[in-house]
Amino acid sequence: MSQQKQPLAAWHAMGLADVLSRLNASERGLSEDEARLRLSKYGPNRLPQKPPTALWQIVLRQFASPLIYILALAAIVSVAIGDVKDAAFIAGVLVLNAVIGAWQEWKAEKSSHALRKLLQIRASVHRDEEVREICAEDVVPGDVIWLESGNRAPADLRLLSAHGFEADESLLTGESMPVPKDPTWPATETTPVADRQNMAYAGSIVTRGRAKGLVIATGAATSVGQLALDVMGEGGGKPPLLVRMERFTRVIAIAVLAAAVTIGVLGVTLGGYSISEMFMFTIAMAVSAIPEGLPVAMTVALAIATSRMARRGLIVRRLTAVEGLGSCTLIATDKTGTLTCNELTVREVQLPDGGVFQVTGEGFAPLGEVLFQEKPIEPGKHAPLQWLTRAGILCNEADLHHRHEEWVWRGDAVDVAFLSFAHKSGWTQELALDLHPQVNQIPFEPEHQFAASYHTSEGGVSVFVKGGPERVLGMCTESSSTDFDRVELEECATRMAARGYRVLALADGDLNEPMTPEGLPPAPANLRFLGFVGMIDPLRTGVKDAVRDCNAAGVAVSMITGDHQVTALAIARNLGLASDESQVMTGAELQGKSPEELGEIVGRIRVFARVAPRQKLQIVEAARRAGQFVAVTGDGVNDAPALRVANIGVAMGKSGTDVAREAAELVISDDNFATIVAGIEEGRVAYDNIRKVIYLLISTGAAELVLMALAITTGMPYLPLLPVQILWLNLVTNGIQDVALAFEPNEGGVLKRKPRSPGERIFDQLMIERTLVAAIVIGGIGFLTFRWFLPDGASDAEVASARNALLLLMVLFENIHIGNCRSETKSALLLSPLRSPILLAGTITAFLIHLAAMHTPLGQMLLGAEPIPLRNWGVLFLLAFTIFPVMELHKWSWNMRHRNPA
Repeated sequence: MSQQKQPLAAWHAMGLADVLSRLNASERGLSEDEARLRLSKYGPNRLPQKPPTALWQIVLRQFASPLIYILALAAIVSVAIGDVKDAAFIAGVLVLNAVIGAWQEWKAEKSSHALRKLLQIRASVHRDEEVREICAEDVVPGDVIWLESGNRAPADLRLLSAHGFEADESLLTGESMPVPKDPTWPATETTPVADRQNMAYAGSIVTRGRAKGLVIATGAATSVGQLALDVMGEGGGKPPLLVRMERFTRVIAIAVLAAAVTIGVLGVTLGGYSISEMFMFTIAMAVSAIPEGLPVAMTVALAIATSRMARRGLIVRRLTAVEGLGSCTLIATDKTGTLTCNELTVREVQLPDGGVFQVTGEGFAPLGEVLFQEKPIEPGKHAPLQWLTRAGILCNEADLHHRHEEWVWRGDAVDVAFLSFAHKSGWTQELALDLHPQVNQIPFEPEHQFAASYHTSEGGVSVFVKGGPERVLGMCTESSSTDFDRVELEECATRMAARGYRVLALADGDLNEPMTPEGLPPAPANLRFLGFVGMIDPLRTGVKDAVRDCNAAGVAVSMITGDHQVTALAIARNLGLASDESQVMTGAELQGKSPEELGEIVGRIRVFARVAPRQKLQIVEAARRAGQFVAVTGDGVNDAPALRVANIGVAMGKSGTDVAREAAELVISDDNFATIVAGIEEGRVAYDNIRKVIYLLISTGAAELVLMALAITTGMPYLPLLPVQILWLNLVTNGIQDVALAFEPNEGGVLKRKPRSPGERIFDQLMIERTLVAAIVIGGIGFLTFRWFLPDGASDAEVASARNALLLLMVLFENIHIGNCRSETKSALLLSPLRSPILLAGTITAFLIHLAAMHTPLGQMLLGAEPIPLRNWGVLFLLAFTIFPVMELHKWSWNMRHRNPA
């Protein structure tokens, strides 16, 4: 389709028959064949997107940096004073830096586009007389779409039917309040978008109710698509972690420039060096100490962690969430679908007369039977059971079909479980609806705690209800087989919940007045209680171990659920979260608590049951005020506020709603809690690697400052290293190693450490100490080595030879010191070089590049390098190796002082 603005038809003002006629559609939807034809005609239902950044733009962007400006100025000055060799090398370094940076950004751009494909929303569409779930990009004009709370409308829709339906259209209209919708509402062509009650627009979020709509526009032809064409040029902001790191780099740069200028001034005033010589030297020294490779290496570290997380089922929507998840101290998690499988199975049915029925089979596939006293019952022979089954299948919004020799389903887990149970009892949804066509309904919403469906019957209209035991029993005045004793029935439901069942109550009743399909009916009353259904949702594989791993990692886990407290406690016992009722708190008990009381409660209670959406938000806010770094899991529209206010929001990828995924930084593709633990591990590894890169760059840069400062303050007549040699060390040999260090794998034991404080500085006491030690050792030994290789009254050739030996020594220092940087606490002797092949290859490559420079005319011309006699190799290697025992000694000292495992 064309990505150009086009006039939009006034679909809202047309009669429904005219809309259907113009689209050549019907309220029963399209066939798959017709949908394919329309997809080829209209194109994918995809909003216009900003085209990927061109490669040439990415390359030019690499030169937009203050550091690059300094280097370019140095090259111009070099040409002006006749030093073409230095200018040529600086130009070569600039080109190499642009190539490396552009390659990394190009990879990130490609990864970003690949990630968009993973995060595509789904749509429930009526095709070939069935409701099925498809990718929203495959929706075409004429499709019939089903929407419910938490969905995002995949296209512009003319509503066909609605029940309590409201939509948040703020992204299109700016109106913050949800808009009630009415398919029968009359409109005129001049009615503004915000007032069109018979329409639902692409991108709007369903906040309440259910609806069915006809797709009238897709992709760029939608209202939001036309708006997107106007704003495609707007750019996005940088992730907070990158902003903090760039600020850190600027602070370091200012400090280094100040030190370099000071040393330069001293060199001119005390050392007798020329102004031009010290100018080039000052620039080279500043470049050597500034960790300009840090942003690239940090982005690489986070990108690597992103890839590792994706392989383990965690999709990263915001890059900084990689590191953020690794620092969380509390996970507030849902129960259903996250800790459990969310494939409910009806296990037990209890009728009011005390009759208990067992149900066999696992999962949603209706493979099993209904037993009474351990014997299969004959379908249709037990009237009270049939009444209960009928209520469960009519008050139901799911689908369960046998297609292509397998069972497929769509809808809420509770509804699908009821359909599976009904099949085992001899009922089908089609049969029930043929006997009792639906007239109206009250969809399930968390604040209602029940759902009701109205159907025609022999006596007029009957209502069928299912929901929480307390809520449904409160609507009943009689039961199907015995006297109605609410207290005794509530005790029965409690006993079922104590055995780990999710308990729902069912009821029915007859209306004494006619029912119309328009409007939302009032809550039912004076119902007949039909019985309880006990469902089981087994724990996900690995969840129990994951909770244990969280505890070992110092990350507390709190379960927040709308289930009954007894059911929640049964699950919590299996997980090791709680052992008795004193460790469970209900939403009713939380009401009226002050923020201070909530903070104390969140610190000690690990199971919250019968919690309303607003209370989940309050729990998360209280935990944050108490100093916790909180990760929240959620899947519904009601979870979105908590996901947004959390430090890290984690949405469910399979069962989650579109609005939950929009609010979250991370998406779990398999809905498994154990995946979050894997993300914590990868996040900690990413942060560790960022610190390792920072330490490598800062310590080697500081060592070069020490080397030069010693030469100038002691009155040495010669600079130990030329500017071009410092640039070589910093941007070539060390530049290869710092990126390779970002690939360092998990060094082990990261989940046995306590989480770091959210306010912890990157450049902390450990890094300060270790940087000073490394700088003094490398810079000091380098200075003494240069003095040793430099005879009194040295000729220019002898000075060049001494510099060549010092340059090789600094390269060897970097090659050995990279091993010290692989762990802050573990001995390098415990980390095999083979466990990190990329780092090993990078170190060898950096060394071989310098070796080639020593033996090739180009390297000799640019760097003043030359082959070194074999007898000096051993001496230089032994001198470079001194950094290893010194840093090992500091690690031992630090571990002894802070009692960390060596």
